[in-house]
Amino acid sequence: MLIAPGLAGRRIAGLIGVLGAVLALLLGGAGPAAAHATLQSTDPGQNAVLPAAPPSVTLTFSEAVSLSSDSVRVLDPAGKAVDTGNPAHADGKDNTARVGLGSGLANGTYTVAWRAVSDDSHPIGGAFTFSIGAPSATTVSTTALQGAEADGLVAALYGTGRAVAYGAFALLVGAAAFVLLCWPAGAARRPVQRLLMSGWVALLVSTVAVLMLRGPYERGSGIGKAFDLSLVRATLDERIGTALAARLLLLAASGVFLSLLVGQLGQPTRRTGDGTRADGAGPADADAEEAELRELERRAAERPQREARLGLGVAGLVLAVALSATWVGADHASVGIQVWLALPLGMLHLVAMAFWLGGLAAILVGLREGIGADVAERFSKVAFGAVLVLAGTGLYQSWRGLGSWGALTGTDYGRLLLVKTGCVIAMLGAAWMSRGWLARLRAAPEEAAEVVPAAVAVAAGGSTGADLGKSGKNGRSDEGDETAEGADLGKDGADSDDPVRRAQLARQRAARVNADRARGLTPTRAGLRRSVLVEAAVAVAVLVATTLLTNAPPGRVADEVGAGAANGTAPTAGGTGGGASAPQTAPGRTVELTLPYDTKGRTPNAKGTATVTLNPAGTGSNEVHLKLDGTDGQPVEVPEVQLAFTLPDRDLGPLTVPLTGEGTGRWTGTAQLPLSGNWVVSVVIRSSDIDQATEIKQLKIG
Repeated sequence: MLIAPGLAGRRIAGLIGVLGAVLALLLGGAGPAAAHATLQSTDPGQNAVLPAAPPSVTLTFSEAVSLSSDSVRVLDPAGKAVDTGNPAHADGKDNTARVGLGSGLANGTYTVAWRAVSDDSHPIGGAFTFSIGAPSATTVSTTALQGAEADGLVAALYGTGRAVAYGAFALLVGAAAFVLLCWPAGAARRPVQRLLMSGWVALLVSTVAVLMLRGPYERGSGIGKAFDLSLVRATLDERIGTALAARLLLLAASGVFLSLLVGQLGQPTRRTGDGTRADGAGPADADAEEAELRELERRAAERPQREARLGLGVAGLVLAVALSATWVGADHASVGIQVWLALPLGMLHLVAMAFWLGGLAAILVGLREGIGADVAERFSKVAFGAVLVLAGTGLYQSWRGLGSWGALTGTDYGRLLLVKTGCVIAMLGAAWMSRGWLARLRAAPEEAAEVVPAAVAVAAGGSTGADLGKSGKNGRSDEGDETAEGADLGKDGADSDDPVRRAQLARQRAARVNADRARGLTPTRAGLRRSVLVEAAVAVAVLVATTLLTNAPPGRVADEVGAGAANGTAPTAGGTGGGASAPQTAPGRTVELTLPYDTKGRTPNAKGTATVTLNPAGTGSNEVHLKLDGTDGQPVEVPEVQLAFTLPDRDLGPLTVPLTGEGTGRWTGTAQLPLSGNWVVSVVIRSSDIDQATEIKQLKIG
């Protein structure tokens, strides 16, 4: 359907206004915070022993959190819920959560399981314990705390939906940019139109899927809750729900944009009155006056399309930026340091990624459709600019997310960033190969020209028999080539003794060669297509790594959590670290952990071995013995020693063990370990006023 230029201009202007309003709405809610909220304090405190039951349990986080009806649960030693339900923010502070407790609570150890959504839309959860009267054994296990982590199937589907959404965004924006900037005539090709529609549909479906799965993902429930409208309604009240709803509205606007794109740029090429094309290609002997007249006619004929491309380009850019804001406005960039700078750079990073990765899919289709070398050259320039933008914005995002060089290898975020960087380097290598093939294509004029399928040529006004004859001279239907190919096919067919089989093989190969020639797939074009295909395949890995990065806590936050797990002090260079495999324990057995230490001091007690003995090495109450021996094997006295247990997977701890001295270098105490899992044992040893070391080791309980 053709649309009048004036009407198209008004629609484009209205579309830009709507998109600008949506963009302002999305970015208006972003504010400074610390990416991925962390639990800062609790009341009662972790591992606290209270003389009487408290009226409530209060948690304080590093940033604002969203709560649900079961965000905080309190379980007695038998695993029975004793809270009153429906936690709320304490005193109106949005970085707190408080739930009341029932009356008449008996003495014993109580477990608090909590789950909330941080301000950057990521669910967080954990557990800790406190005791009334005196510590006791508890039957609470990881099964009872299943709400503290997402269901495996839901988490997998949710992550897949996010990855598909990233890919669909890149496909939609990149293909549209390719048409507008590199190949306007491609809007008339069915494969290009299918590519645009595939990106639009995939982004629509994945957005709806993420919206439906968000509720179960946050609350750790099963896949059956995906169709619970109350959870969907609760999701829409959160920042990420607002972003997803805005994305759906933007997709409706993008549908209008695609119809305008195809309607305006997909029109057949207009011709001048004498039957020549409006590109100024007239008879070779035309005089200067005729050439000038044709040039004026060409400009007049192209003016409506130039204006349409300009308007569509502006609308498309605003649409792409607004769509990118639905990710950036509800993710890492919306919280943390320098939000005012991270938001626009994050959007620029996503749009540049789409121009490059989505453009790769578009140029693959274009190569099958026989695009000319000039189109590939234009995309090469666009891709080069996109890579420069990605490099600049990516460096800033890496610095902002990591915070330190150690986080590059010491956190999941840093390791994922290294994987993504490696994939991007591989893509750049493939792109360099593509540029080599493109140079070869430009060096062969007979291959560099665009191949126009017969159906498109007829739609544009048809080609005369003489034109088709000329095309044969360009290497696409040359009779001499066919004769040579026939000889080759006969040679291949000679490999078979059956004459019928030889004839069948010859016909199949002839049909394949003729089809490739009709599409312009010469050896050089085929090589360029293969290198671009490799580039696109690596791009899929980049999108997966990007999705995992958005789900991982930034290195700055991971460092803070790790420091907190070690009682506010980082492990020294001489520490054993957490990389060693955790000793496997069985309930009822005594486990002994050996931790060499070195405070770098000069006193005799500055270097030695700490030995932690745990019995029965199971969930519940454990008797703990700690001894310090010097390098000579004799007990040593130190001014201060601390022992704590942390369960990082549950954000539980550090649970400090009160120690009682039993002689030189010997202490004893009781550790309450309410859950099974990979615990981290940390021993802080201070050998003088200024010399101190923290040694850690993993311990698997259960």
